Amino acid sequence: MKHEGALDKRKAYILATVVYEYIATAEPVGSNTLTQKYNLGVSSATVRNEMAELEASGYLVQPHTSAGRVPSDAGYRTYVDDLMQPETLAPGDRKRIREDLREASRELDEVIESATRLLGRISNNLAFVTKPQSDTQTFKHIQLIWLSVRTGVAIVVTSLGVAAQTLFEVTFDLDADTLTKLSNALNARLGNRLMRDIGERDVQAAVEELGLSDELRGAVLSALRSARSVEAPSITAAGAQNLLDQPEFHDLRKLRSILRIVEEQKTLYDMVADAIASETPSVKIGAEFGSDELADLSVVTVPYHVGRKAIGMLSILGPRRMPYARLVALASGTADTLSERLSDVDIQ
Repeated sequence: MKHEGALDKRKAYILATVVYEYIATAEPVGSNTLTQKYNLGVSSATVRNEMAELEASGYLVQPHTSAGRVPSDAGYRTYVDDLMQPETLAPGDRKRIREDLREASRELDEVIESATRLLGRISNNLAFVTKPQSDTQTFKHIQLIWLSVRTGVAIVVTSLGVAAQTLFEVTFDLDADTLTKLSNALNARLGNRLMRDIGERDVQAAVEELGLSDELRGAVLSALRSARSVEAPSITAAGAQNLLDQPEFHDLRKLRSILRIVEEQKTLYDMVADAIASETPSVKIGAEFGSDELADLSVVTVPYHVGRKAIGMLSILGPRRMPYARLVALASGTADTLSERLSDVDIQ
């Protein structure tokens, strides 16, 4: 165990054991079960009293008066934050992840979709991955292409591919040489900058340096705005059928509600949006989502990177009764391998 916070050592150990047993069996846990299966060093009556105090403190819940107890959201949170023993990724899982992602094509979408399908299979839950947001990418280059005397196209390319192609029109005669010069000036100024850090002054300086029309400044800014759209990123998901195997979702009404969530990408994104700033695995549990519809769910989320920059999130969604330590290890191992693989994707 790490630290026990407000719980003494015995209560912390009993809580951790209840969570572990309930995750394994999906059955409410009684004091007799704990004393028979685990070396607690105290009598069944003592365990029963400690469990009653844990219930009174909000860490455990008794579904029925004659049943054992199950963890509450607070119990799961304390377990995840303070009591859970970290797991390392098994060599077989690590090998499987590397081999599966190595076989994916060099296209960005295919690599991410392969990672999502793989994580859904090995976690036996629903996996979803947010694709990279353009404003977390770096500027690679812009190409301004002459189409006719007064029209052109601006193509913005980021560190993970073409982000935007924008047509523009001006009120004066254009020539290809002018657009090439402006492209070169912009690329010299903006290369390897974060998309979100590029401002109007940067573009204005390049335009003024060449003595060009303010209309071209507007065309470039429009292309950059399109490339760093702040809309929620698209999400790829896999493994929804795995939820059928979870006892919590044998109620078809609950399952339909979960599947409806999967279809609403904005809801999925909102569930994990705050995790992008974290450099460590993040876990959200039940009521922390702030929605009755999501109260039976938990999500494990790990950011993935290109270089040192977090550009997207890899998540596992399932019931609150999930093997958190194993899923954190699986998500982290997959995110690490995905990050390595993305350094080799075809972005031309």
